[in-house]
Amino acid sequence: MALDVQAYYAEPGVMTDLSRHGDMLVGLPHDIGELCKVVQGVMVHVFWANAYGMSETEIAPRRAELQLRAARHLLNRIRELDPRPLAIARPLRKRILGNCRDFTVLLVALLRYQGIPARARCGFGTYFTPGKREDHWVAEVWREDEGRWVLVDA
Repeated sequence: MALDVQAYYAEPGVMTDLSRHGDMLVGLPHDIGELCKVVQGVMVHVFWANAYGMSETEIAPRRAELQLRAARHLLNRIRELDPRPLAIARPLRKRILGNCRDFTVLLVALLRYQGIPARARCGFGTYFTPGKREDHWVAEVWREDEGRWVLVDA
């Protein structure tokens, strides 16, 4: 029996299961770009937190948030900071600290929750700092109309 790849990637996995957080998933958009905005509205990248106005003294005690891996753990922390549904953007200091892996895991989880085939990809980007290869996580979403996987960076 052949594996249906798109069906496989449309189902939550161990890292992307959100089944215990249905109340936080109310009102989610279905558009991929809008789902990226939802992720951005509940998370702030640790490397950009200063640029958005968070001080190191605010960031330091919350660095443990970067060790959360599974989407359910991210949502547990997001709920602690602000229990409203994810579709409601949080003020900066009520957003979870994350990195590209966290943005990607949460986006993939939200896409799969809606039955959209999605997967995480990790590689090395040369487009951040000239002359350097920096590890970076992105999502891939299956576009049935194009018959291919498309990169999405939340």
